[in-house]
Amino acid sequence: MQKKEEIQAQQPFAHWLNSVEGIGGAWARRLVAFFGTPEEVYRAGEKSLLAVVGSSRLEGLLKAQKNEVYEAYESMARDNIVFIPCYHPDYPKRLLQIPDSPFGIYVKGRMLKDSERSVAIVGARNCSAYGRYVADAFARELAKEGVAVISGMAKGIDGVAQNGALAVGGRTYAVLGCGVDICYPASHEKLYEEISRTGGVLSTYPPQTAPTPKHFPPRNRIISGLSDAVLVVEARQKSGTLITVDMALEQGREVYVVPGRITDRLSDGCNRLLLQGAGMALSPAQMIKELSGTVWRSCPQEAQDGADSCVKGVAAGNTAAEKCSGQEKAMLSLLDFYPISMEQIYIMAQNEKLLCGLKLPQLMELLLKLIARDMVADEGGYYGLKKPI
Repeated sequence: MQKKEEIQAQQPFAHWLNSVEGIGGAWARRLVAFFGTPEEVYRAGEKSLLAVVGSSRLEGLLKAQKNEVYEAYESMARDNIVFIPCYHPDYPKRLLQIPDSPFGIYVKGRMLKDSERSVAIVGARNCSAYGRYVADAFARELAKEGVAVISGMAKGIDGVAQNGALAVGGRTYAVLGCGVDICYPASHEKLYEEISRTGGVLSTYPPQTAPTPKHFPPRNRIISGLSDAVLVVEARQKSGTLITVDMALEQGREVYVVPGRITDRLSDGCNRLLLQGAGMALSPAQMIKELSGTVWRSCPQEAQDGADSCVKGVAAGNTAAEKCSGQEKAMLSLLDFYPISMEQIYIMAQNEKLLCGLKLPQLMELLLKLIARDMVADEGGYYGLKKPI
């Protein structure tokens, strides 16, 4: 099946084969290799199928052969969903190289091109303000350098990173643990529509497949498989994010980790990965420069030059802080992304020359000014930075 017309004629049957329950990517490829085309698999007799798949998978195939093929495919096409089987010229070469590569990928939007540089950004769903800032900063700077951001469109780090890439006109791809016709989580409908329009929503699961827990670990191998490197931003010791990391390492992908405090449970998984030898991500510029010297070494020189001139990202100064008074700067110096109580701020202020003479109401007034200028966040009586200083 080399000619475009032949591939197109087989598309309804390729979609059918990928939808057969109990037939994974390896068996689907084996069936096509044996019979020649997905259509021949659909029309194969019981004895022929038995010789290839054995009795355990035979029943599912025979049952699926009773299904109508063209109607299901045309319904999918009307929803602007495309199925790209492994023999299709648009199938990502990155996925052909991974263990247990899928038989095909469903796409709403467009597929990641082999020529595109890509980084997966993954992390905790219940992330901190610090994690949100870091994910957004890295995604924006990677996107500005033309790097596609891959993630799972989940709540927390995934969604923040993908929104960050879109905010600067970058391209991002979401790999779902359900059909591409289902927005999951439902709260990310706006993000889902924007990714579908400018990038691509991808899945190995047929349309109408519900988002059940068993579907998410396998989809993680696609997130890492489509990426040149994986960046982890906040992960607990026992986290689903670490499944993606394990798969990335198995696939030979570079893994970078944003370090965190040893007292922060959201950083336990990250710090453990660093202890095991993962790369440390201190800024987008550093990460881009390192990747440009390794996995992206063959990329155009402009891309490598861009890494050197890239915005400084997390380490960048906040120009708004330069306009603050001396007392306001001193107050900001007491805070970071981990919110603390007013009592803690008062105690710390006693060791600051510009603040030690202030009473509690005066310190509170300083905080309110900084909150009004969107530099400090009030999280239920606990205060922390909204931006780096």
